[in-house]
Amino acid sequence: MAVDSPLLSRMASPTTSEKDMKALKFIEEMTRNPDSVQEKVLGEILSRNSNTEYLKRFDLNGAVDRKTFKSKVPVVMYENLKKEIQRISNGDRSPILSSHPINEFLTSSGTSSGERKLMPTIEEDIDRRQLLGGLLMPVMNLYVPGLDKGKGLYFLFVKSESKTSGGLPARPALTSYYKSDHFRTSDLQSDYTSPREAILCSDSSQSMYAQMLCGLLMRHEVLRLGAVFPSGLLRAISFLQNNWKELAQDISTGILSSKIFDPEIKNRMSKILNKPDQELADPLLPHWSFGHQNDVIR
Repeated sequence: MAVDSPLLSRMASPTTSEKDMKALKFIEEMTRNPDSVQEKVLGEILSRNSNTEYLKRFDLNGAVDRKTFKSKVPVVMYENLKKEIQRISNGDRSPILSSHPINEFLTSSGTSSGERKLMPTIEEDIDRRQLLGGLLMPVMNLYVPGLDKGKGLYFLFVKSESKTSGGLPARPALTSYYKSDHFRTSDLQSDYTSPREAILCSDSSQSMYAQMLCGLLMRHEVLRLGAVFPSGLLRAISFLQNNWKELAQDISTGILSSKIFDPEIKNRMSKILNKPDQELADPLLPHWSFGHQNDVIR
């Protein structure tokens, strides 16, 4: 395919996998003419939701073109839809905002107004989020050769969730993904050091401890380090400063700290931390003593 594109010009590399090639072609197709793609997506949304209570208010008469949409459907704020969202939250299953059933609410952080906003979502939305997330590594692999040969130490956490009065889950987008079938069936072990059981643990301290310990145990395989937000890495650094002695002790003895009492994490860690490794633990001590001689384990 002869197209002037930095991505596609590098796709002929023999090291580019078939999976990455497919993702890169998708990026090229979606971005070559984004205006027409956006218009097509809008038409599909209007067509499939033409029978919803919300769109019926604006007398579109079946129109799915952008000009009609812009002239008849106003730009609104969250507050303008709050009553409709509350009805869905309370259990109204009629097609209010979507022709497809609402299966959960994604929640905002609540930093803008002091309370979390509820964003109704449908089952297939998680497929789209999975698709978008899967486009990251194929691009990184183009510019950082061999990055796909090792593991990533990513600090990932679930957050608190609740249920609305109508029985639908209400949770942050990442928590929704981590608890989905997509994540449960993903090949997490080959790509990341963090075990699924640790990520899904609602106790953030146990979750962090297990993820940090696994990262240290597999540190020779780690090629990338990250968190969803920069604050996550700052938390990890602070946690390491406060817990490095226990972590090094676990590695040197092959015995998991009593700080971990979640049964699923303990069961998973028994397969990862299954023997003493003083050689692996020794290099950790002088580098992580942070200048306090009394902190060094003798």
